[in-house]
Amino acid sequence: MVDYHRSPLARQYLEAFLDGRLARHDPDYDGTLQPQFLEAMSRITGTPWQLGEPYVVAPAMTAIVAAAAQALDLTGEVLPDDIAPDNGGVLFLPEPVYHRHLGGEVLSIGAITWDRTTNVTTGRSGWYIGGWADHNDPHDPSAARRRAQLADRPDLARQFGPYVLTDFAEIPIGRPVDPRPDLPIVDDADRDWEPAPDGRFCIDETTVATPACAAIAYAFWRIQAQPLATVAAAPLDRAARRRAERASIRHDTRVVMLRRTSPPAEPGDGEPKWHYRVRFIVRGHWRRLIDRDGRPYRIWINAHIKGPDGAPLLHGEKVAVLAR
Repeated sequence: MVDYHRSPLARQYLEAFLDGRLARHDPDYDGTLQPQFLEAMSRITGTPWQLGEPYVVAPAMTAIVAAAAQALDLTGEVLPDDIAPDNGGVLFLPEPVYHRHLGGEVLSIGAITWDRTTNVTTGRSGWYIGGWADHNDPHDPSAARRRAQLADRPDLARQFGPYVLTDFAEIPIGRPVDPRPDLPIVDDADRDWEPAPDGRFCIDETTVATPACAAIAYAFWRIQAQPLATVAAAPLDRAARRRAERASIRHDTRVVMLRRTSPPAEPGDGEPKWHYRVRFIVRGHWRRLIDRDGRPYRIWINAHIKGPDGAPLLHGEKVAVLAR
């Protein structure tokens, strides 16, 4: 990806990507991209691949991160400058998360990049987050369309990197996150509804409060810092290690793995005020807490079964508890 971002194609693709995005979302856009803006976006999208810290989400963790992203609403939140594990990074998703755009098309997210940047004009800092599709994902409808478009240009197809920028979002630092702008009303007849690949998690952009790539990044930031996950160096066999040393490549990729699979203990003092006689499923949800400095933060409570071992399991997502 570093070599790709140094190529003329990367600049051309980014310009086309930004032009299409601004034409859809900015009513004041006149079709002209300022050189300073294009240069800044080139640096923001390219720097994490070169200097950012790499992470890999294990497949067993993907569904948890995706479910947390689906349930996330950052509206009004004030994020500190240390919310992310690093100022810049790349998160790889070997098992991609899919998301459906407003027009109904489905795209994969095989990697997430983030870069902490201060706007030189406004002096405001923020996280700039990119969503990247695996260029060769056999299950991604957008990748299939892209390959079909490039079928007659094998020379151009070879210039693409392993990942292609398909989404972008910004999260401010130190000031409230603005509500997501009103989503444009699209007639169902104009939507090209595509089914998501079987068995894969798909986030619907028409129903979530936070854009998919930003929600996935935030969910990963918070979950990797919880006892739910552990971060370890990726294993590297002896031959690969020697090749890396000869090529002067530093191997420091971290893998995020599940560590605790039992449900978290419920807070409380003394004897419980009631006892469950059945088991039931608790849906995954975000819990708001306050740290020792008085700052609010969230943790993700994964879906789990609650109740005594051996008790009957109730089906359904809600259980009403009557207690005095």
